This record gives sequence, structure tokens and C-alpha cells, in this order.
Amino acid sequence: MSGFLRLLLNRLGISLIVLVGVSMLIFAIARIIPGDPARIALGPNANAEQIAKLRAEMHLDASLPVQYGHFVVDVLRGDLGTSLYTNRPVTQDIAQFLPATLELVFLAGFIMVAVGLPLGILAAHYRGRWQDHLVRVIALLTVSAPAFVWAVILMLLFAFYLPLFPIAGRISDIYDIERTTGFLTIDTLLAGNWTAFGSAVHHLILPAIALSLSGIGQAARLTRANMVETYDKPYIEMAQAYGFFPSRIARSYAFKPSLIPSLTIIGLDFAAMLGNAFLVEAVFAWPGLSRYGVAVILRKDLNAIMGTVLIIAITFLIVNIIVDLMIAFLNPRIRYSTRGTS
Repeated sequence: MSGFLRLLLNRLGISLIVLVGVSMLIFAIARIIPGDPARIALGPNANAEQIAKLRAEMHLDASLPVQYGHFVVDVLRGDLGTSLYTNRPVTQDIAQFLPATLELVFLAGFIMVAVGLPLGILAAHYRGRWQDHLVRVIALLTVSAPAFVWAVILMLLFAFYLPLFPIAGRISDIYDIERTTGFLTIDTLLAGNWTAFGSAVHHLILPAIALSLSGIGQAARLTRANMVETYDKPYIEMAQAYGFFPSRIARSYAFKPSLIPSLTIIGLDFAAMLGNAFLVEAVFAWPGLSRYGVAVILRKDLNAIMGTVLIIAITFLIVNIIVDLMIAFLNPRIRYSTRGTS
């Protein structure tokens, strides 16, 4: 069995255990939250008979192990129940709101990597000089403020004072695009409507930048610290002694080993954006899953809460598996070390 396949199976097994644990934890927390979900759903004017009927339909009159058993069986059938907030199947709600959040998170993650890593390389290459100090100040500023603060600042600067970007929504109202995948950048391309595609990207840029800024600072700081440590290794000094160009040393000999520890944190930051996106989505009125998740939590919509958290957990685990495989590709010792644990 190859090292990659062994590592993949190992991570899938661990992820399955984690997913079961997450489902049990969220199930317990959702039941501890004060308030009767049936009464909240039916409103204050519902009588006792109506409330008892809905409680029976939701299995709330059964013991907690029985309730969890019903939940697991339904999930395995692809049924997450009906949302008391939207009165629609939770799977339908997730299918509607998840693509918007993923579209936002994917672009934010790309910006984080495309800007954060080069800034870290630049700071390490010019360590102790003004370029290094400038990057460190930028990284500190971006990490210090949460994403929603940057969202408000960017909106004030580039939507109100300099009206360069739209304030809210995913696309201009003048475009009627068929939602094939839910990703508007893809659906507009499938429709062959380039102006609508430009509008979708235009609406996406500002919230994506706001969501990525803290990750940019984190990536820059980690990359700089790791590369500075790598520059002190003997093989870097040998490459410098042989007269290799500084750009080649940075690219071929210092960056790759420095990327491995940075990649782990970048993967965690990318996955965490799914949960952190709700404040950015609230500021920009972005109709995503994170904003939907906050709404259903406030209404104690148990089915929607469980479905939303499970989807975020699954996405988080998938990202971590991909990061582990990328790290194993960069460092063969990791993938071959799994032989001793298989």
C-alpha cells in the first residue's frame, strides 16, 4: 500500500471518529439550550395539544439516546429534518446558503495565501531592514483587528467615501441568472454572461478581503519566522558560499521546508473562516450559511443547528485532510512514517 493511500485511510478513520464526537457534542448542547423548540416554533398562541404533537414529531418526548439514534438514522438517509425557521428541509437550506459561503471563503483563502506567503518571504529575505519592519507592522495590524472590524472599515472606505464597490448582496439585481451550482461566479460563466460574472466578482472582492486580512497577517508572520530559522541552517550557508542567486536560495532551498509548518496553520485558518464568516456576511448582507447558522441558533432550530454544524465540521475535516496530504507531499518522511502505525 502506498504512503499516500495509507495516510489518506488513516486520516479518514480519524475524521470519522471526530465527526461522531462532534455530532454527539452538538446534539447535547442543542438540548441544553433553554427553551422548548416546539413552543418557539409554534409561537405563544399554540395550545398544549399542538405543542405535544410537534414534540412527538421531533422525538423530543423520547429519551436523549433515542433522540440521538433517530438523528443518526436520518442523517445516514440524507435527511436532516425540517427547519423551524424557514419551514423547508434543512438540506434544501444548506444547498442554497452553503455555496455563497464557500465562494466567499475560497476567494478569501486564495487572497490569504497569495498575499501572506510572499510578504513572509519578503520579510525573511530582508530581515532586520525596513522591508522586514514594514511587513511585521502590517501583519500585526491585520491580526490585531477581527474580520468584522475590517469589514466595516473597508465598507466605509471603498463603498461610502470611495464608491468603488457595492455595499451588499452577491450580484446586481438587474441580472437574472439560473442557479445551477449556487456559485454565482460559475453560474454566470455557464450562462455565458460576462457582465454578470464581473458583477459577481465585484460584489465578492470586498467581503473576501475583509475575511482574509487576519489570515494574511498570520501567514506572513509564520512564513517569516520559519524562513528566518531555515536561513540559519548549514545547507543555506553552503548554497550562499557556492554563489547561488538569493532568489534561487529563497525559492528552492528556504521556502519549501519553511512552508510545512506554515501550511498547517494556514489550513486551520482557512477552515476557521467558515465559522468566522458570519460577522462579515452580516455586515455585507451576504446570504451565506454562517449567517443562516446564527439565525437558526437564535431561534433554537435544532434540526438546522445540527445540520449547519455538521456541514461546517465536515468541511473543516476535508480541508485538514487535504492539508495533511499536501504536507506529506512536501515531506516524504511523514507519509512513510505511517507504516509504523498501520
